[in-house]
Amino acid sequence: MRAVWCAARAAVRRRRLQTLVIALVTLTSTAAIVVALGLVEAASAPFDKAFDKQRGPHVVAAFDPARATDAHLARAAHRPGVTAAAGPFAQATVELPRESMNYGLGSELTVVGRADPAGPVDRLNVWAGRWATEPGEIVINRDPNWSADDLGKQLKVPEGPTLTIVGMAFDLSRTAHAWVAPEQIGALHPTATQMLFRFADASSENRLREQLATATEGLPADALTASRSSLTLKDRIGSSARAYAPYLMAFGILGIVVAVLIVANVVSGAVISGFRHIGVLKAIGFTPGQVVAVYLTMISVPAVLGCALGTLAGNLVARPFFQFVFSGPDAGVFHDSASIAPWLNVLALLGMPAVCALAALAPAVRAHRLPAARAISAGSAPRAGRALRIQRGLAGSALPRSVSLGLGLPFARPGRSALTLAAVVLGVTTVTFATGLATTMDRFGHAGRDAYQVTVYVGAFKDGKEIRPRHDDPELHSLLRALPDAREVTARADVEVRAAGSGDTVWLEARRGDRPRMDSVLTEGRWTRHAGEIVAGSAFLRENALRVGDRLRLEKGGRGERVLVVGEFMESNARLVVADWATFTALAPAEKPIAYHVKLREGADPAAYARAARAADAGVNPTVRGSNTVTQTIIGSATALTLMLAVVASLGVFNTVVLNTRDRRRDLGMLKSIGMTPRQVTVMTVTSMAVLGALGSLLGIPLGIVGHHLVVPRMADAVDITLPSYMTDVWHAPALTGLALAGLAIAVLGAFVPARRAARLTIAQVLHNE
Repeated sequence: MRAVWCAARAAVRRRRLQTLVIALVTLTSTAAIVVALGLVEAASAPFDKAFDKQRGPHVVAAFDPARATDAHLARAAHRPGVTAAAGPFAQATVELPRESMNYGLGSELTVVGRADPAGPVDRLNVWAGRWATEPGEIVINRDPNWSADDLGKQLKVPEGPTLTIVGMAFDLSRTAHAWVAPEQIGALHPTATQMLFRFADASSENRLREQLATATEGLPADALTASRSSLTLKDRIGSSARAYAPYLMAFGILGIVVAVLIVANVVSGAVISGFRHIGVLKAIGFTPGQVVAVYLTMISVPAVLGCALGTLAGNLVARPFFQFVFSGPDAGVFHDSASIAPWLNVLALLGMPAVCALAALAPAVRAHRLPAARAISAGSAPRAGRALRIQRGLAGSALPRSVSLGLGLPFARPGRSALTLAAVVLGVTTVTFATGLATTMDRFGHAGRDAYQVTVYVGAFKDGKEIRPRHDDPELHSLLRALPDAREVTARADVEVRAAGSGDTVWLEARRGDRPRMDSVLTEGRWTRHAGEIVAGSAFLRENALRVGDRLRLEKGGRGERVLVVGEFMESNARLVVADWATFTALAPAEKPIAYHVKLREGADPAAYARAARAADAGVNPTVRGSNTVTQTIIGSATALTLMLAVVASLGVFNTVVLNTRDRRRDLGMLKSIGMTPRQVTVMTVTSMAVLGALGSLLGIPLGIVGHHLVVPRMADAVDITLPSYMTDVWHAPALTGLALAGLAIAVLGAFVPARRAARLTIAQVLHNE
């Protein structure tokens, strides 16, 4: 083994360029795969672990107490398919003043009467304070990452009791916003009864619906008023991670394939150019198996090094990246817990070197079969007659002789040319795919960006105290419109309402002023024109199985409005719908705007307008609209990965030209001796790779377009949005013309330096007999 290691180490030193290429491509592909697989795993694993720990309910169901008694529901808990159940719990919907938002609560609060946090289903984590055991006490559902400063504070329920916050509990399943003792719930006027079910088969929404139907089979008709499955919540929490995974997975797979091609090319080139070296090794006593081991070790050293560095880089990148991905009201519960699983690191550390070794095995076996005498006599000279027919056929054309000779060179080593062509094709595929992805994300990030430049929020804080505006709503609207450079002002208000038949609350938003559509991008239907019409986000329609043209009833307190969905707009918030101002005030007449969105004149300074607004009324908080960090992250990471893979593809071409130059040293000497100039040598060598570059563009561009059409819809589906056609139809003549040059650029850039080196060789050097 020592002899094998010494021979392999010497081979690595002789082939520093090839070693660098293999290490670089394995590093890139390993890092991308580690992050991509980590995202796929993190999209479900943290939820599953926390859900199982809390014995979360597969279905949270609400029943009408007038139709289903507690005795009926107790029998439902023992129906076939039900493995565990908790309840019945009385459930009330409480309206709170907007000040309750300071406690991390909305204005619509679902409160459940529950005796303790334990039980067979939904074991709550009381992480601060204690459980509510007496009337006048309440426990609120809050993520442990929040502070417990609100303990001891009081919530005043309009026309109801005053409740003291005695504890903070975390419920991943979000069965309620808060809990009180069973003795207290009656004073809150419960309108529903809650049951929590765990079923034997929770593999799909259909299976859960079937088992819920079996469990509620004996109940009176229409007793079940609303239900929500754990799969819906899991999908919502993991959606942001799944949005990033497809394109990272695509880059990782492309990187692995490029690594296989580069490794196969390097090893086959080393075998062909090292025939004499193989013969010498066998002549001094190396067995065929040891010769194979030398070449496999030569590949394994840079592959293992690149894989180790790639795994480390993937873990270093993943931590801040996961914290960015797992943010917001849904995914934020796993902000600090999402990480790369240890088994993924083991898979990367063992898998990538194994892939590289398998890629090297076929050409290494050729060295195994080669007899010593034939290897020594063959040297590194190419076989006679290769490519001569094509070169002779081109000799009669009007092409310069250096170009016609160059066009025939790829056929001298068809296997090597095929591997190089495949690397160029994948390089062009990567550039095409990344260009389409960046164009789509750029259009997504700039959609509606010109609708407004400054958002003026109502209310400001100074020294920990809230400052309210001196002007009322109409006065403030007029004031902001009158400030210098203001072109349009649109007021925005929102309030929590309930959708009849659903257990979730809905954020109802209304706009009033110059641009009611603001930055919303319609994907179907139209904008509101009359009272009783709403425009819903893509995610809301998908989650609630609604379409444009459907009707639903929205309720707030004792008020209700039946509304018509007239349009769908691009929005990933599954709780958001937009209504006209009349519909909004009919449901919540006391609500006022919380912000004003200001569009400025062309060339105006948003920061200057923000200062002017703050000076006009100290009770407002103007904020200049920032860039879209999501699109910047995707475009930035895609660009970096594309540049890296394009460089690797160019290095693969570089390696091929170096090997071809070594193979054809005698031919170069002959050509120079009969008058070929260094410039003609350079043109001939670069032309030989430009052919592969042109063909690579022809094959790679369609593959990149197919990749874009496969990946982008999956990214959009992950966050439940519908992209308008102008964001996905990115392939036009100017873009395709530019991409056609990508293959040529990769090939020419990779071939130019070794071509210049070959051109500088003297006749004496190239004719030197080995």
